[in-house]
Order: sequence, then structure tokens, then C-alpha cells
Amino acid sequence: MGFVSEPLSEQHDLRFDSGRPELDTWLQRHALASEARRTGRTFVWLHDERVVAYYTVTGHLLARAERPRGNPTEVPAVMLARLALDKGLHGQGHGGVLLADALHRIVAATQTVAARFVLVDAIDEVAHAFYRCYGFREIPGTLRLVQKISDVAAALDAA
Repeated sequence: MGFVSEPLSEQHDLRFDSGRPELDTWLQRHALASEARRTGRTFVWLHDERVVAYYTVTGHLLARAERPRGNPTEVPAVMLARLALDKGLHGQGHGGVLLADALHRIVAATQTVAARFVLVDAIDEVAHAFYRCYGFREIPGTLRLVQKISDVAAALDAA
């Protein structure tokens, strides 16, 4: 089953069950408001008109203390703020495909608006391990991970 992401809209059926209530509730109660305030952009996959996966991206400034090394004090980044699949899609490899979809969109956006890193705040240790499998590096002592946009672009081009 192939999916194509599209921007979230009020017409989407948001009955969504990822198995993580905090991710489900955010989509159902806050995603549209985030869109309206321009604080996050959410993209969805649909099946039979119902949302079965989503991710949200937002701008961010990554502080020097959160990077392995370097200057200046803050660097522009794109945060992958949320990434979730409906429980019915778990265990089928769709998580990596959804992540690639998000990363393609982020790389494309950075052709217009500069950013050096992609970062994620993993929701738990399982998600942390998932992102590490895709080249993200952990910020020690946290569930936050980062990856250079240039490395993401190179990996996507090689795939």
C-alpha cells in the first residue's frame, strides 16, 4: 500500500490511534491550531479518507550546547516535532518510509530557507533507537537526536 503525504486540513478525518495517546490527542486537538498560528506544519497519509500517519515539522534554533562542536551560539534547524503511524500500520516498515517522506520535505524546504540540522525529540527509548538506525546522533543525556541536513540529503540521494 503506497501513501502520498498531503498538508493537514479541516476536511481530514482525525480518528487516529497510534497507541500513543499523547500523539493522537495532539493531532486531534492541536495540529490545526498549530497550522493556523504557523508554528508547525503537519502532513498526513490517508486511507479511505482517514488519517493513518502524520508528521509535523517546525523551525528551531539549535544551541551550541546541543551540538557536538562548533560556532556560532545558535544554528538554524528544522525540528521533526512529531511522527506517528496508526497501530494498523505498525511493524510493516512504514515508519522508515514516513521518516523518509518527512526528510525529503525538509531537504526541499532548505533549498529556500537555510537550516543546518534536523532534530527530533524521541518520545521514548524505542523511538530513540529508531532514529539512530537512520543516522541521527544522540545528544548525550537526552532523547534529542540531530543529523546534518547535508548528510540527510546525501543519504536520500543514495537511496
